Amino acid sequence: MASSSDSWMKEYNEAVKLADDINGMISERSSLPGSGPEMQRHASAIRRKITILGTRLDSLQSVLSKLPGKQPISDKEMNRRKDMLGNLRSKLSQMASTLNMSNFANRDSLLGPEIKPADAMGKAAGLDNNGLVGFQRQVMKGIPL
Repeated sequence: MASSSDSWMKEYNEAVKLADDINGMISERSSLPGSGPEMQRHASAIRRKITILGTRLDSLQSVLSKLPGKQPISDKEMNRRKDMLGNLRSKLSQMASTLNMSNFANRDSLLGPEIKPADAMGKAAGLDNNGLVGFQRQVMKGIPL
């Protein structure tokens, strides 16, 4: 029943190719314009592939846990596969964090650093309607609070 093991390795190799593809797409981002629809589409495609890779890794983990019952596999081979899967999962989380960190940087460059809601609420608490409108204008102009 070596086909079960072979299919696991085939699926794992496809996951590695997908991870390499995602890495390449992340590298390509630097050549794209800083913002705009093309950059958004590219980022969405990367996020979609990261999600697909995560699902594949979960599936591989599930199949790996069922392998010893279906097919005798040595402990050494089982540990090797677990390590391979763990390394790929680590690579996936690095890629996901790289994407998220860049999104935060883009958000700050577009909108400025986020104002904490508690600060804004505290400053707006005693204001009447005219004061609130003035406060909103200050925030939109980027005048420090």
